[in-house]
Amino acid sequence: MATNVITNEDDGAAEGEGAKAASAFRLRLPLKPMLIAAAGLIVLVGGGYGAYHFIGGKHAEAAATTQAAPVVFLDMPDVLVNLSASGSDRTQYLKVKVTLELPDQAMATLIQPVMPRLQDAFQTYLRELRPTDLDGSAGLYRLKEELTRRVNAAIAPNRINAVLFKEIVVQ
Repeated sequence: MATNVITNEDDGAAEGEGAKAASAFRLRLPLKPMLIAAAGLIVLVGGGYGAYHFIGGKHAEAAATTQAAPVVFLDMPDVLVNLSASGSDRTQYLKVKVTLELPDQAMATLIQPVMPRLQDAFQTYLRELRPTDLDGSAGLYRLKEELTRRVNAAIAPNRINAVLFKEIVVQ
């Protein structure tokens, strides 16, 4: 019998150690997922704050720039050119009224002396166009981008914002 008692005591001691290990394991098991969840939450909150700060900072900066310096518009003289004939007997003409969008009023004073150069750049480019080059909105977009590029090349290192069409007539 003494052996049974010792065995029972050993079993009790083993159960006691198992209970301690199990309770320690139970404490560690929820702690690990909680730490992972907390770290994930910190990353999400930090990322959200960073995105808000980055996007909010860009909008605030753009709004401040827009309010501080309004854009200036400068009308160019009308341009009337005959389009490049592509095997057709009939001559077609292009009439364009253009406005330049400038970043500030100082740019207008810089552009005035080079206005003949801009008119020449427009004339030479527009004369080489075919009527098919102006088809659809894509053709007009390409024309607008090319004219903007040519103006910026003529007034380098200064830059304009855009070339805006007031009127386009193909006859």
